[in-house]
Amino acid sequence: MSDSMKWANAFSTRPSLEAAVNEVVETARESLACKPDLGIIFISAAFASEYPRLMPLLAEQLPEPILIGCGGGGAIGSGPVGAEAQEVERSPALSLTLARLPEVEITTFHLLEADLPDLDASPDRWAEAIGVFPEAQPKFILLADPFSSQINNLLQGIDYAYPGSVTIGGLASAGSSNLGMSLFSNNRHYQEGTIGVALSGKIVIETIVAQGCRPIGQPYRIIQGERNVLLQLQPDSERSATTAAQTPLEALQSIIQTLNPEDRQLAQHSLFIGLVRDEFKPDLDRGDFLIRNIIGIDPRLGAIAIGDRVRPGQRIQFHLRDARTSAEDLEMWLQKRQGDAAGALLFSCLGRGEGLYGKPNFESQLFDRYFKDVPLGGFFCNGEIGPVGESTFLHGYTSVFGICHEIGNYA
Repeated sequence: MSDSMKWANAFSTRPSLEAAVNEVVETARESLACKPDLGIIFISAAFASEYPRLMPLLAEQLPEPILIGCGGGGAIGSGPVGAEAQEVERSPALSLTLARLPEVEITTFHLLEADLPDLDASPDRWAEAIGVFPEAQPKFILLADPFSSQINNLLQGIDYAYPGSVTIGGLASAGSSNLGMSLFSNNRHYQEGTIGVALSGKIVIETIVAQGCRPIGQPYRIIQGERNVLLQLQPDSERSATTAAQTPLEALQSIIQTLNPEDRQLAQHSLFIGLVRDEFKPDLDRGDFLIRNIIGIDPRLGAIAIGDRVRPGQRIQFHLRDARTSAEDLEMWLQKRQGDAAGALLFSCLGRGEGLYGKPNFESQLFDRYFKDVPLGGFFCNGEIGPVGESTFLHGYTSVFGICHEIGNYA
C-alpha cells in the first residue's frame, strides 16, 4: 500500500490542561495510526493563564511533528471518526489535528512587524523573509496577533510574491479574557507577530469563505470617495451624465423604506457594505462581494465610513446579516464543494457560533453533513483570513474553511 495523505483530529473539554493534552495526543495518535508530519493545536482562552505550559506538555508526548497553533475564544474539533463535531466557546477546550503529508515540504516561520518588507519590495525580498521561493507554489496557513502583525501588509505581500497561492488562517483571540494573545510554533510561545506554515508539494487547499450576508436594494457605483469614506453614489443601472448623484445616506434611506419591518429592524444593527470584486461582471451573486463593516455615518454630509479603502468607479451594495442568511450561505458553499477530503480547518469569527445561531456546534456539524468523517479542527478568531476572487483578505463575522486534498485525489 502506497504512503498517502492522512489527517486526524482529537478534541478534549477536560478542565485540567494535563488531562486535556494527554487525551488529545493519545486519541489523535490512535486515529492517525502512523507517524505525523504536522500538528496544529488550538486552545480556548479558558486556559489563558496556562498558555506558557502548553508547548512543554506537548513536547513530552509529541516530539516528532512540526507544530503550530494559537489561543482562541473557543476551539473546534470533530474528534475521532464517528464522533460529533464540537464548538466550545468560553469553556476549557483543546483541539489537536495531526497530519501525515507524504511528498509535502513543510516550512514554518515567525514574522514580526519589523521583519516585513516594504510593500514595493521585490518578490524575492518577500520570499527571503518567509523562507520559501515562489517556484515551490506553497499554500499558507497563518495565525497572527491582531495588534502587532500588520497582517494586511503580509497578505498583500504573499499575494504579490506568490501569485495563485492559497492562504487561510485567523487572528488569535482571548475571548472575554484580558490576558492577551498567544501563538505557538515548534516548542516556542509567542505573543506578537505572525506564525505560519508553508506547504509545498502534493497538497491542494480548497477554500470556502462564508460571509453570511444577503444584498438589499440595488448596486451603486462610487462617484466620490476618500480613503475609507463614501461621499457620493450613483445607481449602477442608471449610469449616465443626467443621473443625479446621491449621498450614501440618501441611498441607504431610500433602500430602508422598501424593506419589510423585520429587515428594517435588522438594518439597525446588522448592516454592512459589499464591495464588488469583479468590476466587469453584470449579474452579481453573494460570492461576488467582499463584505465590510460600516464604522461611521456623518449625517451632515450624508457620508458613510467603512472598514476598507474605496475608490471612484468601484461598485458597492448594502447587505444584511442574520442567522438564517448565514446558515443558507454556508450550506450553499458546502453543497457546491461537498465530497471526499483528507482533512479540514475552520476559522470562525467570535461573532458567529452559538451567539449567532442560537444553538451549539451548528457550522461544524453542517460541515460533517457534506464532508462525512473528514477530520476538522479550528478555533474562534478575532478575524479570519481567506481569499475572495484572486486576492486574500482579512474578514470579520466570517467562517473560512480550508479543505485539504492530496494531489491525485482531487478533481
